[in-house]
Formats: sequence, C-alpha cells, structure tokens
Amino acid sequence: MADKRDYYEVLGVDKSVSDDELKKAYRKAAKKYHPDLHPGDAEAEKNFKEVNEAYEVLSDKEKRARYDQFGHAGVDPNFGAGGGYGGGGFSGGFGDFGDLGDIFGSIFGGGFGGGQRRNPNAPRRGNDTAATVNLSFEEAAKGTKKTVKVTKIDTCKECGGSGAEKGTTAKTCPVCHGSGQVASTQRTPFGVMQTQRVCDHCKGSGKIIDKPCHTCAGKGRIRHTVEQTVEIPAGIDDGQIINVRGGGDAGANGGPAGDLRINVNVRPHPIFERNGFDVYCEIPITFTQAALGDEIIVPTLDGKVKFTIHEGTQPGDEFKLKGKGIQRLHYSGKGDQYVRIAVEVPKDLSKHQKEKLKEFDKVCEDKNYKKRKTFAEKIKDLF
Repeated sequence: MADKRDYYEVLGVDKSVSDDELKKAYRKAAKKYHPDLHPGDAEAEKNFKEVNEAYEVLSDKEKRARYDQFGHAGVDPNFGAGGGYGGGGFSGGFGDFGDLGDIFGSIFGGGFGGGQRRNPNAPRRGNDTAATVNLSFEEAAKGTKKTVKVTKIDTCKECGGSGAEKGTTAKTCPVCHGSGQVASTQRTPFGVMQTQRVCDHCKGSGKIIDKPCHTCAGKGRIRHTVEQTVEIPAGIDDGQIINVRGGGDAGANGGPAGDLRINVNVRPHPIFERNGFDVYCEIPITFTQAALGDEIIVPTLDGKVKFTIHEGTQPGDEFKLKGKGIQRLHYSGKGDQYVRIAVEVPKDLSKHQKEKLKEFDKVCEDKNYKKRKTFAEKIKDLF
C-alpha cells in the first residue's frame, strides 16, 4: 500500500483543482484507459482502476479533506496501520518507512507505531469496475433499462470465498499465527533490533490451504463476465456517469463490494438537439406557408402535435412548446421544446413559375416588406 501514487498525480491535476476541472480530468483519464479500448491489457486495466479510485476520493469533499491532511492513511484505515498516538492525529507514525518503524519501535517500545502491520485477513473493499452504455436520444430523455456486460471479480460460489475445497477449511498459518508477518531480531551497537517481513510459509495470507478449491485455485474469488440490468434514469445526458453501488468487484475477507460506474454515451438525433433539459428542432416551411400562415405538424418526444403559424412568419422565428422537453433528472417536471422556423426558398423554378412570382412582386407594396423599407431608409440617411 505504501507505493500508491498520489491521487492528484493519477488524474493529472493539482491540489487547487475545481470540481468541474476534476470531473473533466477524470473523464479524460477514464477514456484513455477504458478496458473496452484496451481488451486484455492488464496494465490499462490497472491504470483504469487507479483512476476510478482517485476520483472516488477526490470527488468526495470529506474524503478529499482527509486525504489532503493525512494522505492515503486518511482514507484507507489499512494503509500503514500502526499504534502511533492512538488518537488518529499521527496515524502513520514511521509506518511508511518500512523496517525503520520496527527498528524504532524496538528501541522506544512501540511508541512510534511501527510494530503493527496490516492484517492480511481484515475485510477489504472490492475495486470499482466500469462499463459503457450506449443510448438513443429518446432513451436518455425518457429513461429505460439496459443490459451491460461487466468483467468483475466475484466471490467463488464453490468454496464460499474460503479458497478451500468444499468440505475442508483453511488453517491458521502455524509460523506467523495468522498475521502474515514474521519477526526477526539482530544485535546492533544500539541494542537488539527487530524487523518484520512477509511470512514465507503462507506468502503473507496468514492461512494455509491444504486442498485448494478447484474452481478458484484457492483464491476464494473468480474473474468472469456477467450481464447486469441497469436502470437508466430519465433525463440522463451524454458523458454522465451512473453509479451502481455494490456492483463492482467483490470485497476480500467479507469486505463490501466496490461500485459499478457506467459511462453514458448518447447518440445524436437526426432532428432534435439538446440544451440542458430543453429540446430544439428546426422545421422547414414554404414561402407561401410563411406568408399566409398555416397549420403544421411538429414532432416532439411525446409524438406529433399540431401548431398554427401566423401570417408573415419570418425565417428564424422561434416558438415554444411548454413542457415538451426532457424529464428533469431526479426531479419532477420537464423542460420545453423550442421550434425554429426555416423558410425554404424554392429552386429549379419553371418559366411559368418565375413569371407568376414576378407578377406577384409587382403588386407588392413597401408595407409588405417592412424590413426592406426600414433598411432602405437607413441607407438613405447614411449617404
């Protein structure tokens, strides 16, 4: 645990980073090392978990404050565990200096907290896992259920996590007595020095398994790919993350499972655009419809609705359909839909059509073109 990288370094930010900048850095790093982009790459998977772990701590105000003050020891009770001063104000003691903690602990009677080591059989939380879900515009707006494939570590059902073949049990290591560490002493000019190292007999696990489980090879946990149904809340947006508590890797020694963090990708829609919880679309109408007014059909997320446009509608005019937008995430109510009018100028006119348009233009007066009249007056005043 002492070789953990600094969480700010992992995400490539400094300690003064804002919440928004932190979120952007996390998304960038998560995409860089995402398992879907690096199948079978153990190093990328390791980096991805490291990124998730860093973000989990730094995105939580309380955890971040403890981390800023005490480092990893402030957010992981198993990190550099030692006697210290007991009250938590000097939680690490000399624990981060390896054998020095034991040496000073032997000289000064353990007052510097070096004598205790992490219990290999203590409950440990499982790692977070990640998946990506692709949604249509409508699915993101209205919510849905999706099945995602997740590669995760689960407790072995065959042995129940003990690592021992069914009908047998793991035994406490007779050498280290379950601590996973063995002490050795040596005489020095300063007196008798005591150091600790990993127990060779049990490889630091604190237990001996005579008959390992044939399914998990004695590890107590297995890695496999499962399908998990996820509830997608209405109003979710592209780039957001859904956190499924307990959906990650199983914990060790009875510890809680990690979380499943699902990255949301929303495909663009051919008609609709989104801004927050409001929806925008553009509807083309003819010159005649714009001039005379008409009843048009407007597509919405709830189906088609009729809307009457008034006489003299101009290109770029916009009207609002209240409550026809997207469901507000985790709140009641919906956004609105805004419809922009695009007046389509006819092309490829026949000779007859052109003549009719010229006839129409001759009978038009200045009052029919208020903008053109105003513009002409402005030019006249300028020149």
